[in-house]
Amino acid sequence: MAILGLVLKAVFYAPIYNALVLLYNVLPGHDIGVGIILITLAIRLLTLPLNASSIRSQKALQDIQPKLKELQTKFKDDKEKLAKETMALYAAEKVNPFASCLPLLVQLPFLIALYQVLRNVLDSKGFDALYPFVQNPGSISPMTLGLVNLADPSWVLALLAGASQFLQAKMMATNRPPQPPTEGAKDEDMMAIMNKQMLYMMPVMTVFIAWNLPAGLALYWLTMNLLAVAQQYYMFRKKTVAKK
Repeated sequence: MAILGLVLKAVFYAPIYNALVLLYNVLPGHDIGVGIILITLAIRLLTLPLNASSIRSQKALQDIQPKLKELQTKFKDDKEKLAKETMALYAAEKVNPFASCLPLLVQLPFLIALYQVLRNVLDSKGFDALYPFVQNPGSISPMTLGLVNLADPSWVLALLAGASQFLQAKMMATNRPPQPPTEGAKDEDMMAIMNKQMLYMMPVMTVFIAWNLPAGLALYWLTMNLLAVAQQYYMFRKKTVAKK
């Protein structure tokens, strides 16, 4: 565990810590909020291929829902056969149903590292982990735009982070028209109910968590969600144009 902690500190914490202090030193006005936004942009660019793959997989999974429904109807009495045919369909359509989880797992160490960075930097607890080329600022003001203290929780940023989370999830949701009740639609209806619950649960959880954390982390969450929305919009629009 000690070795893992050192690796995580070297790979995630130290680069984010030094990049944020460096940006604070060089940005006009020394606005730490702008620095957090730029750090978020850099992280999003770093994970861009992974996120793009996840979005494509989620969209492809939505596109094959009619075929999945056919399998559910055809093999409603043979769960083992249904599982095999479903995996065969995923392979044929080159869909990875678990791809959407990977970006979340990748973001987790960034999120933890950023929380630790903000806790240390915004409280000005010392700058003993700086690279030689990064100047010690002495202290860092936690205020952004002269309005929000990013060291304290902010209900405004928490609500905005939740709203952006909802917007991101809504863009990925399948607008499924009402279906007449059929024997094979039971599992699909259950999945639709679960997806709808997640659509609302994740934003609520985001607000609840961000409400109790430093506003700097809520700002990161908000920025990351908005960048995800922009990427999804671009990819969906590009796919729509390509079909015309």
